[in-house]
Amino acid sequence: MGRPTAYTIMCAELADTITVCDTKPGLANAFAEELRHVTASLSLDVEIIACERDEDVAGADIILVSAGKPRTPGVKMTRRDLAVQNGQIVKYIAETTAPNNPGAKYVVITNPVDAMAMVCKKYSKADFVISTGTNLESLRFRSGLARALKVPVSTVEGYVGGEHGKGATILWSTVKVKGLPLNEYMRLNNKTLIRNEIDSYVKSVSKLIIDNIGGTEHGPAASFRDIVRAIVRNTNEVLPVATPMKFNGLSEHVFVSVPLRLGNSIGCSIYGTLSSQEKKGLTDAAEAVYQTYKTTIEAIEKNSNCK
Repeated sequence: MGRPTAYTIMCAELADTITVCDTKPGLANAFAEELRHVTASLSLDVEIIACERDEDVAGADIILVSAGKPRTPGVKMTRRDLAVQNGQIVKYIAETTAPNNPGAKYVVITNPVDAMAMVCKKYSKADFVISTGTNLESLRFRSGLARALKVPVSTVEGYVGGEHGKGATILWSTVKVKGLPLNEYMRLNNKTLIRNEIDSYVKSVSKLIIDNIGGTEHGPAASFRDIVRAIVRNTNEVLPVATPMKFNGLSEHVFVSVPLRLGNSIGCSIYGTLSSQEKKGLTDAAEAVYQTYKTTIEAIEKNSNCK
């Protein structure tokens, strides 16, 4: 995901310097050359830096953490199955980049993204850490809803909250079509909707893409660009990213997605306007994310003690 994300952010003119880092010998340098060729095409005066050590990433305003193992095409697995292995990687990145990037904002992409953001927060100790959360599910939701209702996607509003993955919760109370609440729009236009089919589409479409293409790229890259744009341009637009929240029964703040105002700082969320059923979905997601996080931390600490 790192390459399409860097390309998309650059083309949106959101950075004057982009550092690409990968431990695979030659990969970062080769990709940096490609980005430089694009800057020539678009007449973008963007400095492209390549490195193979996380220690060499320095002076960044925003650090996007995308390193990690992806899901395997054709194999039945969830994002949570990647937690322990990717947690080790995120821990290393967080600890290694923090000293040379004081004040940097961390945007975590690595799956399972919400638990990995908790890992990043723990080991970087940065003030601003978010996961990309359910912003991608929200784009998928609007796309599927627009097709089901046969309306232009630009006329559809609505968000998904909770966990990026199995614990995603469609926030039906946030949906508007052509400026009208969903039920009112359907009543006035004599339309019907099978909500379970939309929910299934949102949660299953990534597997379809991975099994047939090998991985999701362009949709996530667009989603991540939107998040970076909100931070860089301080738009304070509503985006469903995951930030730390306190839930009863859980001893730590858990990263769960709720639509909130995002800019150069993390603003207020719409949690208070959600239905009781939607809030329960967020609580269930928080419990799942926290369990994944605890399992990851236990494995990391066990591995550290064995060395």
